[in-house]
Amino acid sequence: MGGDLEHGTRGLIAAADEAVSAAALCKKFGDRLALDDVALSVRKGELFSLLGPSGCGKTTLLRIIAGFEQPDSGEVRIDGRSMSGVPARLRPTNMVFQQIALFPHLNVFDNIAFGLRLKGRSSAEVRRRVGEMLDLVRLPGDELRRPEQLSGGQRQRVALARAMINRPSVLLLDEPLSALDLKLRIQMQAELRRLHRETGATFVFVTHDQGEAFAISDRIAVMDKGRLVQVGSPAELYERPNSRFVARFIGHTNLLEGPVVQRAADHCVVECGGVRLIVSTGSASQGVDGSLAVALRFERISLRPGGGPLPERNACSGNVIDVAYLGAVVRTTIRTAGGLELTADIPAASARMVALGEQISLAWSDEDYVVLQH
Repeated sequence: MGGDLEHGTRGLIAAADEAVSAAALCKKFGDRLALDDVALSVRKGELFSLLGPSGCGKTTLLRIIAGFEQPDSGEVRIDGRSMSGVPARLRPTNMVFQQIALFPHLNVFDNIAFGLRLKGRSSAEVRRRVGEMLDLVRLPGDELRRPEQLSGGQRQRVALARAMINRPSVLLLDEPLSALDLKLRIQMQAELRRLHRETGATFVFVTHDQGEAFAISDRIAVMDKGRLVQVGSPAELYERPNSRFVARFIGHTNLLEGPVVQRAADHCVVECGGVRLIVSTGSASQGVDGSLAVALRFERISLRPGGGPLPERNACSGNVIDVAYLGAVVRTTIRTAGGLELTADIPAASARMVALGEQISLAWSDEDYVVLQH
């Protein structure tokens, strides 16, 4: 599937514009298939995220790009050059790990300078470039402090500076913000975007947090069970998920499925729990068999005012079975007489009277559905 997803994209991107490409990557650990025929293309200068639940293969893929793991089959190329047989230390990459592994006996300056000194750079060059990195990560004047004297965010900035000082073609980041508290994590997301913008480097970022991936990424690859299931911009993934898995994993959605009871040239009518849904499907409606699955985002459903009769389709009424106040919205779940449960995020100003047990009506547009392929 990974090869199918990326085939069209790879045809449009010239090899010269690719920072990282992978073809037919497979990797097993014992009986567990960690990567299953993964194909990938990351553009130069892109902030690209690998997103998925724990155990989906995203860290394994990152480690194969870095050279810390070897695939059972397939190939990785960086800047057009095959990495087959190239050890991690000789690849044009550097990696920032989940656990911030600063040298505790070295101060900030010496931690950042470590890679340059390994390469035998002159003292003058080391001073100049470490100074540049301290300015970049907004830590000027902190060069003599030890890691234990820094906050979590400051330690993470030092780790980023140390990884970037050798100017790798690709910076690999394995959930580097997961150990930080929520407020600091949000601040560091903004810092990563700034660093990416100011350096123009290629970042490949691993996370299980879809909000984090959306906040920082140019494009995202969603992974599940060792496969790439969809690749696209945050907007593309949110507005046009291609499967039940992606629809559930990206944002909050109602998944509705039922038999097709009527077809037309550009839409079909689906019966779901006693509610009739008009689904715009274009010419694809002619290929629909006995049933259809769609996603309907929480925020696309509106509270229907008044107590008059409902439209035949794309509206329903029921009793409120759950209410959660989330600040800007009230997340409201109703159950219809036919047993269908729908959740809607209603603006707080419109939902002041919503209460458990109350009967309310909900409505939406047929354009708000996304037809799911599988």
